[in-house]
Amino acid sequence: MSESHGWLNRNCPVCDEPSATPFLRKLNLQLVRCDQCSMIYANPVPVEMATGNFYDRAGSEYLTPEKLESDYADVRFERELRLFRAHCQRGSVLDVGCSSGGFLYQLKQRFPDDYKILGTDVSTEPLAHAAKMGVPVARGEFLTQSFEAQFDAVTFWAVMEHLSDPKAFLRKAVSVLKPGGCCFILTPNLNSLAVRLIGAKYRYIFPEHLNYFTAQTMRKFAETELAVAQIKSTHFNPLVIWQDFRGGEREVSRADRVKLLKQTTGYKRSRWMYPVKITYRVGESVLGKFLLADNVAMVGRKGLNR
Repeated sequence: MSESHGWLNRNCPVCDEPSATPFLRKLNLQLVRCDQCSMIYANPVPVEMATGNFYDRAGSEYLTPEKLESDYADVRFERELRLFRAHCQRGSVLDVGCSSGGFLYQLKQRFPDDYKILGTDVSTEPLAHAAKMGVPVARGEFLTQSFEAQFDAVTFWAVMEHLSDPKAFLRKAVSVLKPGGCCFILTPNLNSLAVRLIGAKYRYIFPEHLNYFTAQTMRKFAETELAVAQIKSTHFNPLVIWQDFRGGEREVSRADRVKLLKQTTGYKRSRWMYPVKITYRVGESVLGKFLLADNVAMVGRKGLNR
């Protein structure tokens, strides 16, 4: 990596290849495609986006009442919990980039005797809220943290896309996993139906996201350190596609994203929406089979000899 006038130039985050071809531009964000492995990533990136300082400073923006209500809603992490339980039925869990602690809170609420939990993040205020909700936390930069014991599972829910050096985080996760332990990664899917339909208008193509995975590049990324147990495509929000199609190529504010999250959380909870939800689930399932849903999820297992 090299820094110039507040911008950081970097090699491919998957294979470290320095050569890349321009892929897409949105306002001041330039995405490139690696000439070797086809990974799409932002280059150059603002230095502040490549450090934990930005997220610590922006932490209070994650603590609006609407955002916290959605984070702690019982429907918020349904898919993540199903995926997690399918591969890890008990043990110690570290959630990296845990923010306000919603996933670990739901995991402990639903399965109180099965897991020992710990969350870590660089954002002070969201961590304080997590602790207030009874979630054990450790503040700090994950790459330099020390832990008393190894874990049965390490999770990165919507984290890897934010990191200037995701490979380093993956290696660190493997180092703190027990042999046979699982690493869970979920990121936006650049090969989703949403991206195919609206391209650069899609709200999740924006400066805070530095890495843009597909199922194929996620596999290449994970296989450098783990045995890949499962890769799937999950989540689908047609409201996002409709709003972004109408909104044009712009950056959607955090407040607007929180507003939509609250709206969709309400729909998920409503009994009156049951027929719509059935149709929605069928549609999401079909998209998932073709790896076209909004997110890519990967489960990798640490080898017994590592």
